[in-house]
Amino acid sequence: MSDTGTVVWSELMTTEVERAKAFYGSTLGLAFEAFGDSNPGYWIASSQGRPVWGMMDMTARPGGPTGWFTYLAVDDVDSRVAEALAAGAELCMPVFEVPTVGRIAILLDPTGAIVGWIKPEPRG
Repeated sequence: MSDTGTVVWSELMTTEVERAKAFYGSTLGLAFEAFGDSNPGYWIASSQGRPVWGMMDMTARPGGPTGWFTYLAVDDVDSRVAEALAAGAELCMPVFEVPTVGRIAILLDPTGAIVGWIKPEPRG
């Protein structure tokens, strides 16, 4: 995959969803739509009908982070995670799949930064 390592998705994690929607809606002209019934508390921000980033409600996760989270593209999540672990990273949770989105790993890199790696599902 030629885009391995590129930013493919970002999420705003916040306990103030309505305030964030109002801010980004008015300042950037974005629209927000809930991401299906299977993932409550998640919204897709769209610009001119195109998804541009996501927003996760952290209210039910006491002590959870507030801020932006980045996902980088990888060609093979499992083999890249094995390489990352050998290089000193830690896996924050088991690798998982999100239907229609892709296979995802959340890692703590050796510098202490948390990052998501994703093998995105092909878009039609």
